[in-house]
Amino acid sequence: MSLETEIKPLPTARQKSVTEAFEAYCEAVFERRRNSEEEFDEAGYREAMELALARLRQLEEEGLA
Repeated sequence: MSLETEIKPLPTARQKSVTEAFEAYCEAVFERRRNSEEEFDEAGYREAMELALARLRQLEEEGLA
């Protein structure tokens, strides 16, 4: 038997993409600001977040992020 058939490779843990990491960060900031006593433009924040995420996705597809 060859060594390749005896040892199975361990599954690789998938790392978050830049977009996924940024989206998680944005969601955390959104919740923190939403729950604070400060005035917060939720719609404006969401719109800006979606624009940034769309651009990041585009850059990832092009291999630049």
